[in-house]
Amino acid sequence: MPVNETLATYSDWTFRAATLIYLFAMIGYTIEQAFTRSAKKSEHSRQLVGAGAPVTPTIGRIEHEPRHDRSQRFGRTAVALTVLGAALHLTSIVLRGVATGRAPWGNMYEYGTATMLVAVVAWLVLMRKFDVRRLGAFVLTPVVILMFVSGTVLYTEAAPVQPALRSYWLVVHVSAAIISSGLFLIPGVFSVLYLIKVRNEADPARFARIGPRLSASDTLDRLAYRTTIFAFPIYTFGIICGAIWAEAAWGRFWGWDPKETVAFVAWVIYAGYLHSRATAGWRGNRAAVINSLGFAMVVFNLFFINLVIAGLHSYA
Repeated sequence: MPVNETLATYSDWTFRAATLIYLFAMIGYTIEQAFTRSAKKSEHSRQLVGAGAPVTPTIGRIEHEPRHDRSQRFGRTAVALTVLGAALHLTSIVLRGVATGRAPWGNMYEYGTATMLVAVVAWLVLMRKFDVRRLGAFVLTPVVILMFVSGTVLYTEAAPVQPALRSYWLVVHVSAAIISSGLFLIPGVFSVLYLIKVRNEADPARFARIGPRLSASDTLDRLAYRTTIFAFPIYTFGIICGAIWAEAAWGRFWGWDPKETVAFVAWVIYAGYLHSRATAGWRGNRAAVINSLGFAMVVFNLFFINLVIAGLHSYA
């Protein structure tokens, strides 16, 4: 099927627009977090005044109220921009699929793009259910970076996939890998933030600029665990589907190809994380370190294995 160049061009435009909007949203989240700290200090001062502390004269309106309102406004604007960016992001992926007449994740550019969309959608769902909006800058930072890398270093012109990928398993196996990898970004970020938070709580001089602005350590730990629980079965399903596809394409279920090996190592790490939480009651630093290591392996498998090490998956 010939590629529709017009739709492919529109796909590229909407992708770039989504990346730029994510950048503006990240800035909005950052501003909200910066002003929130000042608002908390002002609220503390107001409580002291109510308790009988001396009042310092001010000129004009009270400062903490406009700052708090301004921070909330920036936060709400950032959420709206995130939703708009996700809509454009989805449009870009759909246009790429229609332009090529196939599933729009047949190369590293398309795979990375789809993975980041899953991460953004997961973040929007978490914001709707939990009060974690002030963490948006930390979530969108890796999204913007990976979107930029996908659109520059990994960019590939719209074209039919190689014959080895012309299978319905491209839809089943790769989509499962995309969903799980995108979901794993969220607990990976939360686990890193948890480690920063607990170190700041133990020593306020460490991470003094970031630590006080983060959510409670228990909240970060709990959300990382819940998101990993949701993503792990999908990741397991993707590995099983990959083994079935390998048997059909290469005549064996498992050949210890570099990508297969690293994917299995990441699976073992996440399985160990969930098992230790469920049986040994591991929480805190050890669990966060294991979860962060698991996400590092997923990112390593996504970029380094495909781009540097030669293997059966190098065509992607």
